[in-house]
Amino acid sequence: MPTVYEIEQALFGWAPKELAADWDNVGHLLGSPDGKVSCVLVALDITEDVADEALAHGCQLIVSHHPVMNCKWLPVQSIREDRPQGRLLLKLLRNQISAICMHTNLDAARGGVNDLLAKTLHLADPVPLHESGIGRHGTLAESMALQEFVPLVCKTLGCNGVRYAGAGRPVSHVAVGGGSCGDFEADAIAAGCDTFVTSDLSYHQFLDAAGKGINLIDAGHFPTEDLVCGEIVSYLSANFPELTVTKSTSHREVIQYYIEGE
Repeated sequence: MPTVYEIEQALFGWAPKELAADWDNVGHLLGSPDGKVSCVLVALDITEDVADEALAHGCQLIVSHHPVMNCKWLPVQSIREDRPQGRLLLKLLRNQISAICMHTNLDAARGGVNDLLAKTLHLADPVPLHESGIGRHGTLAESMALQEFVPLVCKTLGCNGVRYAGAGRPVSHVAVGGGSCGDFEADAIAAGCDTFVTSDLSYHQFLDAAGKGINLIDAGHFPTEDLVCGEIVSYLSANFPELTVTKSTSHREVIQYYIEGE
């Protein structure tokens, strides 16, 4: 059986640690590097439900995209059972479940989050959007109206709904950014894109979209990134055929949309 360390190094072979943003926390974050692994659970996030799922399947390791701790938005200051983060970490540690997290390095890597997003939306010849390697932009085989492209994005990515604002332009040259890539809007405009698909866009970005001449589509954080989990399963299964590797069924989009009349 491979060790946690060996699995981490194999994942770095796909998404090198050097590709991660300087604020990020990637790699083996929890557990023993020498721990033997026979069963792996893959999920976008490590939640309590995901931890319980790993326990139910007898997994020794969870591989996730989002870091379980010490990240930009949630640094670990204490590990207390009466707080959600502490309760989760203690559950994993007590049950000897390790965690490996591949975040912005997997966003930038070839075949990672953004290449998969571009491929899923059928963009031809996608190239990096930002100097960090994050984001992609490419062209559709045929131009289409925004009103046609929006439902296509929603259906293709399995979104519960999308937010969008039009700039009166047909969709042809499209930029994509898995997760919160709104900061790269200027890069999409500079690249000559007419449309940008990402998530977590602000009110003011939508408000200014027409004036900036770019169609904006917020397809949600989970739908624009979760597609990488299936690729992680395939990668680990190919590199470690002796492992049982499964994608989480408990973790799914939590944001719901209320539509009047439905």
